[in-house]
Amino acid sequence: MGNLDGHVAFITGAARGMGRAHAVTLAGAGADIIAVDICAEFDSTDYPGSTPDDLAETVRLVERQGRRILARQADVRDPEALDDVVADAMREFGRLDIVIANAGIIRVSDTEDRRQTFRDVVEVNLIGAWNTVDAAIPALIAGGRGGSIVLVSSTQGIKAAGERPGIQAYGASKRALVALMQGWALQLAPHSIRVNAIHPSGVATDMIINESTIGLAEAGDAWLASQQNALPIALLQPTDIAGAVAWLVSDAAAFITGTSWPLDAGFTLRS
Repeated sequence: MGNLDGHVAFITGAARGMGRAHAVTLAGAGADIIAVDICAEFDSTDYPGSTPDDLAETVRLVERQGRRILARQADVRDPEALDDVVADAMREFGRLDIVIANAGIIRVSDTEDRRQTFRDVVEVNLIGAWNTVDAAIPALIAGGRGGSIVLVSSTQGIKAAGERPGIQAYGASKRALVALMQGWALQLAPHSIRVNAIHPSGVATDMIINESTIGLAEAGDAWLASQQNALPIALLQPTDIAGAVAWLVSDAAAFITGTSWPLDAGFTLRS
C-alpha cells in the first residue's frame, strides 16, 4: 500500500525528464496519472523536443508500477486543450488530487530572433502553468478532499542571472511562478488545497544535457560556469526532485502551503 493510494495526479511535461520521474514516482506511491506533453519541437529552443515515443515510455513505466495512466499530447499554451484533458480524466478516474505544473522550456544559447524566443519561453513556462492550474482548480474544489499543487520553478526563480533572451525569459517566468503560487495558496487554503513552488538547480535532463549546452561549456561560457552548486553535485537527478515532490504532495506535508522550496544542492548559498 502506498501513501498516495486512490489519488490522481495531473502532470505536464510528462514525456521525459522530471515530468516522467514525477509520474513514475507518484505511481509507485499508489497514484493514477494524467500525463500531458506536447511531444514536438520548439523553434525557439536549442535542444531536441520530446516525442510521442517518449510519452509512450512514460506510459509503460507507470503501468509497470501497476497504476493506470491517461496520456495526452497537448500544448500547455492551449487552455481549451487542457480543459479537455481534465474532463477526460474526470470521466476516467472520477477525481483529481494532485497537480504538478512541470512543463517548461529554455534556450541557453543566443538567438537571432530574440523577441520570439523570449515570448515563447514565457508563454510555455508561465502562461502554460497558469493554464494548467486554472483547468484543474474546479475539479480539485469539487472533490471536497483538499489537494496539492506544485509549480516547478527553478533556482533562476530565486536568483536569476544572464543576458541572453532565453535565459532572461526563463528567470522571469520562473520567478513569476512564485507570485502565482502565493496567490493561489491564499485563494485555495479554505478548500484545504495546498500550493507550493519548488526551485531545483540543474537537473540531468535533455534540457541541460544536449549538444548546445555542452558546446557552451566547452567554450567556457561565463553563465554556465556560474551555475555551480555548493555541494559537490554537478547535476541533480530527476528522481531526486521527484522524491521530494512525492513527500510534498502527501499527507505528511498537509500543513505546508505557500512556500518556495529550494531543491538545489546549496546553489542559492553561493554569492
